[in-house]
Amino acid sequence: MKLPPLSLYMHLPWCVKKCPYCDFNSHTAANGAPTDRYVRALLQDLATEAPHAKGRRIESVFMGGGTPSLFSPEEIAQLLDGVRANFDVVEDVEITMEANPGTVEYGSPAGYREAGVTRLSIGAQSFDDATLRSLGRIHTSDDIVRAVENIRAGGFTNFNIDLMHGLPEQTVDKSQADLAAAIALGPTHLSWYQLTLEPNTVFHARPPANLPNEELAFDIYERGQSLLAASGYRQYEISAYARDGRTCRHNLNYWSFGDYLAVGAGAHGKLTTDKGVFRYQKPANPQQYMLNEESGLVMAPLNAVPEHDLVFEFMLNSLRLNAGFHESMFVERTGLTRSALEKAATGALRKKLLMRTEDGVWRPTELGARFLNDLQAEFVPERRH
Repeated sequence: MKLPPLSLYMHLPWCVKKCPYCDFNSHTAANGAPTDRYVRALLQDLATEAPHAKGRRIESVFMGGGTPSLFSPEEIAQLLDGVRANFDVVEDVEITMEANPGTVEYGSPAGYREAGVTRLSIGAQSFDDATLRSLGRIHTSDDIVRAVENIRAGGFTNFNIDLMHGLPEQTVDKSQADLAAAIALGPTHLSWYQLTLEPNTVFHARPPANLPNEELAFDIYERGQSLLAASGYRQYEISAYARDGRTCRHNLNYWSFGDYLAVGAGAHGKLTTDKGVFRYQKPANPQQYMLNEESGLVMAPLNAVPEHDLVFEFMLNSLRLNAGFHESMFVERTGLTRSALEKAATGALRKKLLMRTEDGVWRPTELGARFLNDLQAEFVPERRH
């Protein structure tokens, strides 16, 4: 089995406040996060992960959360020094750090740039202050503008803005205004995704009132697609848009069924070896994670992905890509055959949710892209057996 590209994910789990829609492994830093202790644990974890690389080079690093910008530039520099001490890193490595407009002032963007971060991702979500309050965000629209100004002053030329649509009380005009405000700030990348009511969140237990219905949500999406395209942002994934070719290399590796090492509380990893594809996860509770690292209990067991799940896992990711995938990539990254792909895709092809070109590229049809969940469900193992 040919080894795919290798990335590294580091999870920094604390936030000032937990948002009611968030299902990520994030925790409120009520009395301040123990960042110094956590950094020590991450450095130990990096050393433990090093053998998993086995000489492979790290092509991208992503620091997610939580809110990584609660950590100082000096702490981020320690972590990135630890990455380079333990791994062979490509010369033009992409190093992304998530930051929220309300917390980026904890450390200057110039400091993060000096620490080695090459790309920032700003969690704006909306430019409407009333909407931000309904989402439980701690920043305002002015904070977003000020954060971007500081990012540019700090020397960053590559940054992403996260926006949501399908929000409470949202209309087509309000969504267009959000997008226009984001575009005016000139990010190289926009992540524009629909609010979903995930299990184990406040919004799932108590859904907000006046969410757009299905018809309005589709109108919002179609109008947004047009505005983004007209503004030079090319959609390359279901919720990702880039200008000037500045796609997110780290996320592209996820969606292309690449490998990624996992460092931090609750972080998930994926590894391909000559024995198959494996997944693993670190302890989710930050306190337990730090205790494990401090006591040397750092090895997370590798769990083999069963062969009957490989098709679904590959499709769950790759079908998000507008360009689709070549069947040779499927073979290389799953170890399965083209005939296994063709057999699994029978229902999706019959329902015209999926297409295959003469040169072996598979991608969602227009119908499949609109009903992506239904397309992905065609590959759930239980439905295929």
